[in-house]
Amino acid sequence: QVQLVESGGGLVQAGGSLRLSCAASGRSFSSYAMGWFRQAPGKEREIVAAIRQNGDNTYYSDSVKGRFTISRDNAKNTVYLQMNSLKPEDTAVYYCAGRRMNLITTALELYDYWGQGTQVTVSS
Repeated sequence: QVQLVESGGGLVQAGGSLRLSCAASGRSFSSYAMGWFRQAPGKEREIVAAIRQNGDNTYYSDSVKGRFTISRDNAKNTVYLQMNSLKPEDTAVYYCAGRRMNLITTALELYDYWGQGTQVTVSS
């Protein structure tokens, strides 16, 4: 069993930056593909970014491409999401997710493990 715990959310002004972290328990973290999703009030959960187990392949949604960067440190069992040039429309609960199969997918139902989420609020 893998547990994921997100941190780093908060309130920031538009144009600011935040870095989210997702700490994973379990020895298999380094073999998992990982993703960051977000869910705004009244909207469906959507993928933000994803990364393969060794970081050789990443994915970004069009809405965050060029502003967000996903990375991971397998020695620390942690995946990060650096968010720059934040916009009010980035306001959401951000979730970390892990997938046992080491393939990036945008389909949230194919992720096996989920964190509890961390709130990001961007003020205008």
